[in-house]
Amino acid sequence: MKTKSCSSSTPAPAAGRLRREPGERLMRIHQLLSAGKFPNIRSVAAEFRISPKTIKRDFQYLRDHYDAPLAYDRQRHGFYYTGPVPHFPVGPSITEAEMMSLLVAHKAIAQYRGTPFHQPLQPAFEKLTGRLDRKERYTLANFQAALSFRPLAPEDTDLPTFQTATRALQENRALQFHYRKPGEKCARLRQVHPYHLTCSDNRWYLLAYDPDCGEVRTFALGRITAPSITTTHFTKAAHFDPHKYLAASFGVMKGDGNYEVLIEFDAWATDQLRGRQWHPTQQVQELPGGGSHLRLRLSGLEEIERWILSWGTHANVLRPAALITRLYQIHQTMADHYEPVAVPPFAA
Repeated sequence: MKTKSCSSSTPAPAAGRLRREPGERLMRIHQLLSAGKFPNIRSVAAEFRISPKTIKRDFQYLRDHYDAPLAYDRQRHGFYYTGPVPHFPVGPSITEAEMMSLLVAHKAIAQYRGTPFHQPLQPAFEKLTGRLDRKERYTLANFQAALSFRPLAPEDTDLPTFQTATRALQENRALQFHYRKPGEKCARLRQVHPYHLTCSDNRWYLLAYDPDCGEVRTFALGRITAPSITTTHFTKAAHFDPHKYLAASFGVMKGDGNYEVLIEFDAWATDQLRGRQWHPTQQVQELPGGGSHLRLRLSGLEEIERWILSWGTHANVLRPAALITRLYQIHQTMADHYEPVAVPPFAA
């Protein structure tokens, strides 16, 4: 008894088949038509290594959605435009995933609202969306209510300072400025070789080589004043990699130590932490009672100290001893700052 074949009559995809989005194919067809190349269904299908039925639908889509004045020339065996195509987009169509990515970029601009950065960012987004067709703009408008960003205390970084630092980076020229460290009253004149700009926790930082101390230092852009580009040119160290430089930092502050940090979180905090990447070196071990252990390898303790304090009693540091001692001292100081206050009962 012969068994029936389960194979379809549709041929299998050829090896090395081009995988193009519909928008790319439509743009290519439009270009061929506009250039008077008289493309036909079979020639375009061969170019994209795709089914002629798919290309036939593409031609139909051009006619139905963009009012393309298509006609077929029997002598040239191809299609051509009998007139202009006013509704075809300037740029290629984008997919729904790309549309969502564009929207995320737009929403991310919100963290700079009210700062000098918002002024150049908004027109840049409008230029991008200005190239979309009517249908894509309608889709983007419908997506607007689906996403939002709520940045916590975005920094009001001075745009001229940012631009000056960027230009010094591009031209490999030393940057001079006045810099005030946290808690200090007076700023000190510094001259550094700018290597990299990075944004962490809604604040911009400059990684720069400081000839005075002979190493790369981190400078908060918001504490830089009166920056100016000098005539001194420099060559960036070939081995410098900002990602490797900050690999052992919890944020942007690089330390000189090598600490294994082990923190125990209760069940409530574990639910908040689960599924989030806090550090490249993190190892999470779930505990029977619903809690967890978070293990990290860090070069400094200052930033992780502040982060642990933000969890209150939901976090308990098991090591290193240096971090436990620091948190104990902070606890003692805070206890001296506060006294129990009688809370009046709520009015009935």
